[in-house]
Amino acid sequence: MTTSPPRPVFIYDGDCAFCARSVAWTYARAHPTAPARAYQFIDLAGYGLTAERADRESLWVSPDGRVAGGARAFAALLRTGPRRWRLAALALDLPPVRPVAAAVYRLVARNRHRLPGGTAACQLPPSTSDR
Repeated sequence: MTTSPPRPVFIYDGDCAFCARSVAWTYARAHPTAPARAYQFIDLAGYGLTAERADRESLWVSPDGRVAGGARAFAALLRTGPRRWRLAALALDLPPVRPVAAAVYRLVARNRHRLPGGTAACQLPPSTSDR
């Protein structure tokens, strides 16, 4: 049985310096009201999630237990901030923008160890499709 959070939560890879810095940057500028938690320090099973998924993408868990990942998770997070950030979230969720945002998110996630602030710990493990 999974338990949903009493309020939404944004989950990210706390071992990845790039991810942690990106979350800190977002919170410093967008001031979202939902908490951010490193997946290494929460009960993922309680949310119906796995470490494998949380290692590959940021996650948003809504109070009703629905989960969004990647760019959609960031859009959900931005919806909890001030109006201009809610508008950015709305833009990310527009049907013509959504696949582009998802592709950009995947590109960044695959290369996060190469980006500013990234370290070897940020590198994603090979996926089963890479083997």
